[in-house]
Amino acid sequence: MLEQLEAISERFNEVAQQITQPEIVSDMNKYKVISKEYKDLEKIVNQYKEYQNVLSNIDSAKDVISTEKDEDFRDMAKAELDELTPRKEVMEALLKEMLIPTDPDDSRNIIMEIRAGTGGDEAGIFAGDLFRMYQRFCANQGWQFQIIDFTMASSGGYKEIVANIQGEDVYGKMKFESGVHRVQRVPATESQGRIHTSAATVAVLPEVDEVDVQINMNDIRKDTFCSSGAGGQSVNTTYSAVRVTHLPSGLVVQCQDERSQIKNFDKAMTVLRSRLYEIENAKRNEAIAGNRRSMIGSGDRSDKIRTYNYPQGRVTDHRIGYTVYNLPVVMDGEIGDFIDHLRIAENAERLKEGAV
Repeated sequence: MLEQLEAISERFNEVAQQITQPEIVSDMNKYKVISKEYKDLEKIVNQYKEYQNVLSNIDSAKDVISTEKDEDFRDMAKAELDELTPRKEVMEALLKEMLIPTDPDDSRNIIMEIRAGTGGDEAGIFAGDLFRMYQRFCANQGWQFQIIDFTMASSGGYKEIVANIQGEDVYGKMKFESGVHRVQRVPATESQGRIHTSAATVAVLPEVDEVDVQINMNDIRKDTFCSSGAGGQSVNTTYSAVRVTHLPSGLVVQCQDERSQIKNFDKAMTVLRSRLYEIENAKRNEAIAGNRRSMIGSGDRSDKIRTYNYPQGRVTDHRIGYTVYNLPVVMDGEIGDFIDHLRIAENAERLKEGAV
């Protein structure tokens, strides 16, 4: 571990010099890459320096105990050693966790897609409930949340809704939400009081740049239509909404959030790049699936990941068998507890597999 930390410290010093060089500062793409590496390495290096300081103090305390004749000094050194030893163990565990190879996409913004699944009208209502849950969670995190496109369900909620979420380490936290979310409750339309089971799917896609996914514009068909959502006087009178079709893959993306056709086109292209990136990621993950299957699952939309049981006030994450009985609080956006447990479980699995 110490060898790894020394190598990281050396690389950090190199990056610190590169980040000020004119040829890096003048190239936005290079500067963005170098800045991210600097920020990632800085956290580890600062922790390593603190760890080195603790090791030095432990050596000093041991030296006093073995050489000092004054009992008061020896007692003070023993007390300091008793305090530093457990601190050293905690810091070693933290550094091991920090050395676990992270997903390079963790720092990216995301495109989140929520779609009503099985369950008819109730599924659309539940998709709306999930949307509000995530919107509140993002607000608590201080993230920006922008709706890109949506289709309302007949009885409330959404058939589907797509949003762009921007902030620090958004994908690193929200990637655990991909999959099928199941709800068990008595729908408002149920006259017999029977509990129904419905579902909605959530897809979390890392937002990627043009340099990450290059699209040939000859492969794009662009169609325009009138917006159907709430807005100003221009809604339903101007062709500001945009539908983009990627001919090679058949993927279709539309955006009607902005009044400007150009802005809607840019947003639609952002979603398209993210979906194409997800397809390539899925291929890579399938290739290595035989070697390692993440505890959080494949992120596949068919994976049932969580159940929200209203009669019992219970929420269960099936991937880690974690259950809480505070469903109203969870639906109000307090999902950080689930995310923390999933991240801990994922890191524990990686450590067990010898990633460090």
